[in-house]
Amino acid sequence: MSNKQELIRNFCIIAHIDHGKSTLADRMLEIAKIVDMGSHDALVLDDMELEKERGITIKSHAIRMEHKKDGKTYILNLIDTPGHVDFSYEVSRSLASCDGTLLLVDASQGIEAQTMSNMYLALENELEIIPVINKIDLAKSDVEGTEHDIIENIGVSAENIYKISAKTGEGVEELIDGLIEHIPPPTGSYEKPTKALIFDSYFDKYRGVIILIRIFDGKLKRNESIKLLSTNKEYTIEEIGYLGLKKIPTKELGTGEVGYIIANIKDISDARVGETITTSLNGCKEALPGFEEPKPMVYSGVFPLDKDDHEDLRDALGKLKLNDASLTYEPESSLALGFGFRCGFLGMLHLEIVKERLLREYNVPIITTTPSVKFLINLENGTQKIIYNPIDMPDPSFIDSIEEPIMDIEIIVPSDWIGNIMTLVQERRGIQKDMQYIDEKRVSIHYEMPLLEIIFDFYDRLKSLSRGYASLDYSFKEFRKADVVKVDVMINSERVDAMSFICHADKAYNWGKSVTEKLKEVIPKQQYKVALQASIGAKIIARSTISALRKNVTAKCYGGDITRKRKLLEKQKEGKKRMKEIGSVEVPQEAFLEVLKADRG
Repeated sequence: MSNKQELIRNFCIIAHIDHGKSTLADRMLEIAKIVDMGSHDALVLDDMELEKERGITIKSHAIRMEHKKDGKTYILNLIDTPGHVDFSYEVSRSLASCDGTLLLVDASQGIEAQTMSNMYLALENELEIIPVINKIDLAKSDVEGTEHDIIENIGVSAENIYKISAKTGEGVEELIDGLIEHIPPPTGSYEKPTKALIFDSYFDKYRGVIILIRIFDGKLKRNESIKLLSTNKEYTIEEIGYLGLKKIPTKELGTGEVGYIIANIKDISDARVGETITTSLNGCKEALPGFEEPKPMVYSGVFPLDKDDHEDLRDALGKLKLNDASLTYEPESSLALGFGFRCGFLGMLHLEIVKERLLREYNVPIITTTPSVKFLINLENGTQKIIYNPIDMPDPSFIDSIEEPIMDIEIIVPSDWIGNIMTLVQERRGIQKDMQYIDEKRVSIHYEMPLLEIIFDFYDRLKSLSRGYASLDYSFKEFRKADVVKVDVMINSERVDAMSFICHADKAYNWGKSVTEKLKEVIPKQQYKVALQASIGAKIIARSTISALRKNVTAKCYGGDITRKRKLLEKQKEGKKRMKEIGSVEVPQEAFLEVLKADRG
């Protein structure tokens, strides 16, 4: 191991959403004098407007700092990670590039489900874990209770737990000294064939694809020819360098270092995250292990509000796909909405974020169809079909059985709210597996639950029933046979394909009624009655009616014979009948959005 390697520390910070990860990163940057105290925006590494607004980290970031200790200058590469359950793929990529991690726990909230989940990911990657208790300056913080939780769950001694306030900076300098001591320097050899991992990449419209790498063996130099192992494509490095607040070019990066490469890569699918890079000459033969393609869990149709924006939407999704490796998309068309794309997302928050980014960064307003999940359809002829879209559901007479995805979920909740949470999960077809008390106040409950029941408003309901204290983590378990049906929505007896959805047979009536009631509120009245129906096959299961607009045709009659008025009303009735036969209902865009908000309890 070279002297330079001895002085490198690659680490990340893992925590539940809103436990102060980005704030701690800010304090570290101030101590390393990369940013001046107080002269910058809060949350330096959260550079997306959306991240600052929502207080969450969506993209993982990386930055290099220097810190003097015992007369030596250490290089610290911080790779920031997201905290929300939907972005656990980003976390796994970042962890693969690190040698150690700071496990950050909020002293006012204690260990949450996502913290535990990320901790297990860190253990799988054999990382050195340093527990850190944050927010010790808050009046409501329970430092002793949180310390007890960490000792119980992680099995460390009290003297190895750091106590800090990321907001005020208290204890942060001691923490940096501690991480230099506890986190090992990177292993690997300069002499071995070059092996580097792409842990992130994004698209720059002037420079093409910019890839962020961690080098495990060997070195990479400017003007050197490199090869991407899975595609065997070769490129020449135009620029290589470190990641400060801005990119800092250098001549080469060696073993253990973290940096960026620009190599005139134009095709966004070539620089896949998780890819192994080596040199074209005498390169390594085997790719780095342990990388998975992200698995989308929620599928939704994405259509441009203006049909002329279809090409812009295609380009925008292509660029987003590079910045966000877990987004998948393929073309689809709908009778109601025209041409668009069927997209795969990690979860509902992921879907919301993509929708916002398409509007803000690419100025493409979109509409999304009712989210769905992946189903396995076992047909009578013995074959199996996979569907992502309710429209693709085969005729029920050909179906032998349908399997839906089941998730393992863990909910950590204060014991006061257990009853509310259990009722909610049972309503959503959850099966309880076990329940463990973490301490006197908090309980961890494990369930098996269909993903279909999680994707709509489960997370929001969980938060509101527990006054914001419950936390949720979920992972895929298996596909299991289920009694699910496709529900069609009809407006004036015409099926609207973009509003179809799949749900459990027992809930079809409630969901169908909820959707028709919502549509009744937003579709404007016509000159005739409009029937809004939900059906399973030919059977109507729910109906709402929009009453007709009524023009007072008898207003011009002042007294006179009643038959005169009747004649006018009969004439109006005939006209409305004819109008209904030829009339088609204009469905406003809001109607598609309201269907998403329908109650799925």
